[in-house]
Amino acid sequence: MTGGSLTGPLTAAEFSATLASLGHFETPPLLAVAVSGGPDSLALAILAHQWSRERGGQICALTVDHRLRPESSAEVCLVREWLSARGIRHEVLAWSGEKPRAGIQEAARNARYRLLAASCREHGCLHLLTAHHREDQIETHLIRRRAGSGPDGLAGMSATRELGDCRLLRPLLGVSKERLLALLESERQPFITDPSNLDPTFERSCFRGPSHAMPRGLNLVGLLDTIETLGGARIARQRKTDAALAGFVSLHPAGFAVLDPAIVRTMPRDLAELALSAVVATIGCRAYPARRKGVARLHEVLSAARPRGHTLGGCRFIHWRERVLVMRELAHAEHPVRLAPGASIAFDGRYEAGLPPAGDHTLTIGYLGSIGVAPFDRRALHPKRAPLPRLLLGILPAAWDEDGIVSVPHLDYRRQGISALPRFVFRPANPLTQAGFAVV
Repeated sequence: MTGGSLTGPLTAAEFSATLASLGHFETPPLLAVAVSGGPDSLALAILAHQWSRERGGQICALTVDHRLRPESSAEVCLVREWLSARGIRHEVLAWSGEKPRAGIQEAARNARYRLLAASCREHGCLHLLTAHHREDQIETHLIRRRAGSGPDGLAGMSATRELGDCRLLRPLLGVSKERLLALLESERQPFITDPSNLDPTFERSCFRGPSHAMPRGLNLVGLLDTIETLGGARIARQRKTDAALAGFVSLHPAGFAVLDPAIVRTMPRDLAELALSAVVATIGCRAYPARRKGVARLHEVLSAARPRGHTLGGCRFIHWRERVLVMRELAHAEHPVRLAPGASIAFDGRYEAGLPPAGDHTLTIGYLGSIGVAPFDRRALHPKRAPLPRLLLGILPAAWDEDGIVSVPHLDYRRQGISALPRFVFRPANPLTQAGFAVV
């Protein structure tokens, strides 16, 4: 890993080489940098600012104020002063509303990325940089090892990750915190220390101390080599898994998958299970992958001589004409929601749904099965006219009002007299294939 054995401040040349390894940037480049005010993110902002200016571009530093501590507003003002003195544009994104009493760190992290991604979308920025560094990577590996993660999880964080409207870049994963602190010292840049980083309530705090040192007794060089080796192996597996998905799985715009069961007969079991896990994540839209035991059981069911249905991770697997249909399990789907003319939302982590502003009244959107298929115009469900198998009808997105079904776009159905039709675009939060795992 870059920077694993070096000392002294991270140089601009090293940072430039790392960004070059992560892919191309537009000319001139526009970067968004998540800046909390801590030493890691301030060092990243300084390096990214210099890099972008040399190429005629700019950065925008984004600070999320979680409003969890009374002093956070004052800290945000301090960060703004520091960045303004360097000519760096700065925006504050506030996490407003009620905060959960349990799972606050996970909720804060989800809110943070949601706000950061929304800002990137608003400003047309394709690259979001975060300051995760070498010690963060080691902590991630140790936490996952303690939790019994498989080899993919033990590879740690990827240097690149696709979000909905931008790509997340972690260019400092191979750099020690010591070198980032040395950079700030050379720049005479003060920073903020967040006390929650040392709160023993949170798991990562177990690996941290006032000196930012890792726990004693760790063979850092050996551990870093192990993580890098696991990362390389994950890259190779991902390429093979993507090839399996391309050969055995197809996605339909209506939000279901068609699976060739030959995948469990012709592919090595570990790769087949990785592909099945990806299908479950895409159709079931869960925040975390299905457990390995569950995926292994699914593999056994699909391998059986006598086909039968199965459920896993919010998905139903149903054999149909020598294929397997993978569809949303309605019992775990989002409830129907009301949508006003001109509004758009992300529905069930799977669709972008919207109504044109020309509509004259609010509609309810959800799955056709939420109100029952029976009341629907039976002519539209006639086997010779329906463009999809009848067993899929319940999981098709639809819109209705107090008079009944207004539209089922994927059946080409609309009620007479309706002109302002709803729009459903299948855009799952978990794409079937994603940006390749990257090691820096």
